[in-house]
Parts: sequence; structure tokens; C-alpha cells
Amino acid sequence: MPPWIHQYKPKRCADLQGQDAALKQLQAYITAPPKGKAAIIYGPSGCGKTSSVHALAAEHHLEILEVNASDVRNKEQIESVLGQAIKQRSLFSQGKLVLVDEIDGLSGMHDYGGVSAIAGLIGQSRVPIVCTAENPFDKKFSELRKKSVMIEFVPLPAGAVAAILSDIAGKENILAGKDALEALARRSGGDARAAINDLQSLSIGDGTLSASSLDALSEREQKKSIIDALLLILKTTDPSIAINSLDNVDDDLDMIFLWIDENLPSEYRKPIDLARAYDFLSAADIMRRRIRRWQHWRFLVYINAYLSAGIAVSKGQKYSSFVSYKPTTRLLKLWQANMKYQKRSAIADKIAGVTHASKRRALQDILPSVKAMMGKNGALAMALAQEFDLDEEEAAWMRRQ
Repeated sequence: MPPWIHQYKPKRCADLQGQDAALKQLQAYITAPPKGKAAIIYGPSGCGKTSSVHALAAEHHLEILEVNASDVRNKEQIESVLGQAIKQRSLFSQGKLVLVDEIDGLSGMHDYGGVSAIAGLIGQSRVPIVCTAENPFDKKFSELRKKSVMIEFVPLPAGAVAAILSDIAGKENILAGKDALEALARRSGGDARAAINDLQSLSIGDGTLSASSLDALSEREQKKSIIDALLLILKTTDPSIAINSLDNVDDDLDMIFLWIDENLPSEYRKPIDLARAYDFLSAADIMRRRIRRWQHWRFLVYINAYLSAGIAVSKGQKYSSFVSYKPTTRLLKLWQANMKYQKRSAIADKIAGVTHASKRRALQDILPSVKAMMGKNGALAMALAQEFDLDEEEAAWMRRQ
């Protein structure tokens, strides 16, 4: 039996659910792409990003060339594959569209220059280029964002997912009540792909979907707070209790690291316990770095074990005192530092463009000199602000000593 996510993939825009605003924006881009601009469509998994591109391409009779960014990763590969795609005519004398799927996959040392290569090809392309991503706001995509139209795909409402499931259930003659379908849709968290996979797996035996069969689903949809997870980790010495504590936490891995780092010293009062716990936290961080550098995702299992069971068994005995767990203050400090750096970086971009210098040279040598001149002479400050096209906020920042 073929997977239903492929068998019932939307073929027309009318088959798509819950993305009317995004579809209008994407259609406007595909039919009249702005010169020198790609489109980045972004949103959570299973919300219909890739399906929408295929459906619109079919309706507008466009030949589509699809490339997964995880398969074409570095500068040479991207320029070879995409460079040929944007220059060649369609085989059937149709219009053409290039889809670069899952650009989030571009990371690590082996992908050097990949994002810049895509950004460079955008200006050369005579056909629409559409990229998909879950999170395009990572710093590494800043150059690509400047050359792209940003189109947000929202998480699908439970009603939209339920409508998709109901349509498939009817075509597959599945006996499923409305309540069961709606419950399955709610559990998906807006991920239609996951909901369709669940429907297929739960009904594959007797062709029915009931409330009892929903209970057989894994616990992945039942989210719990990071506070609940910390209680299981920090208040027990039993690794079998702690090992699954992070499985359903609705926080990303970086946030989990920060929560544990913030609250460990408040819970573990004995230096030897705290030292052992931080050894496990450090080991987890090493594994996280290996994933970022080499994309070895199998190391996730070690990260989970170190952060949960490892930290739990670090203490000699349970601590009975009450501790109020609190979020990290590092995020605020990092945010403040990032805001300051982003303003400085944006000004350096403008200075580099005017002076025909590299951004690094502008940051290190030119910007400090310009800032010093603008802080001492009001008339000169106005002239320099005009020369480098600084807005009022940027000019005020440069005048500040």
C-alpha cells in the first residue's frame, strides 16, 4: 500500500486547506516574479509549503525542477545544478519554476558557501525560484532574505486538518466518526502530514478509526512543560524515571540547555554533585556541536541521555528542599547584545558598499573612525549620515559616544 501522504498529495490549489492568504502571495510571485527576487515560503512541518508550489506550478503549466537542499549542499554543487536549471529552456517549451526544498538543511562545515551560492544565482535567474524553510530567520540566511519575498505559511487549524482526514477517510472507505477525526486532527498540532500518517497506521487493520484506537497513539502529542521535566530530572536519582522526561517537552533543545544550566546550581548544593552534573551537561553540548558541524543526528540519543538520566544520577541522594525553577536570564542579555551587533552590522554593510571595502574591513577599521568623527562635529555628522544613507536611528547610534 503506497503512503497516503503521496497518494493524496494536493494536485490543485482547491485541494489545499487553511493557507488562502499565503497561496495568493505565492501565486502573485510565480505569475509576476520581481526582478532579482526569489520567494522564501516558511512555516512548520506539514502545513503545505511544498504541495502548494507543485499545485500552483501545475495550474500555471510550469515545468518544475525540484532540488532538496540536503542533497545539493555546497557552493560547487549548487552552482552546478541550479546554475544549469535557471539557464536551460524547458523541455516542453513551457514556463519553468525552480524549487529549492528545505534550505534549513544547509548548515555545517561541509555546506560552506551554499547559501551565498543560492543568493548569487537569484540575480541571474529568468525563472521564479522558490525556497522552502521552517525557520528562515537564522543569521546564516540573512543574505538570502534580502533577495527574497517572504511568505509565511501558518500552522494548519484543526478544522482544516480534519477536513483533509475526512476526505481521505471517505475515499478509503474508513469508518470514522466526526469526533474521532477531529480528535486526531487536534493531536497533530497543525501537521497534516503527521495526521495522515496516523490515520493510515490506525486504520490499516480493520478500516475503522475509533476513540480506542486513538489511545494507541504514542505520547508525542501530549506536550508537557519544561518545569515538569526538570522535576523528573532534578528530584530523582532513578535513571529509568528521568530518561523519558524530555521526550514531549514543547521547547527546543537550545532552550532546554539554558533551563538546566540556570537551575542546576539552585538544586544541587553539594559541589561534587554539581560538578558531575555539569560534566554531563558539557558532554551533551559536545554532541550538540557535532550535530551542527557534521549533521550526525544519531547523536541526539546521547544528548537526551546526558541531559536526563546523566544529570539525574549525578547526585548522591535526592534533595528535599523546595526550589522554584526559573527561566534563564541569558536570553535577555543575548538579545540585547544581538540588537547592538545587528545595528552595528547594518551600518557596516552600508559603509562597505559606499567605500567598496569588505564588511570585515568596514567593521574593524572604517566604522570606528566614522563614529568618532560623527560624535565630535554636528555638521560633519549630517554629511556622513547622508553619504552612507543612515536613517535617524542609525545616525543617532553613530553620534553616541
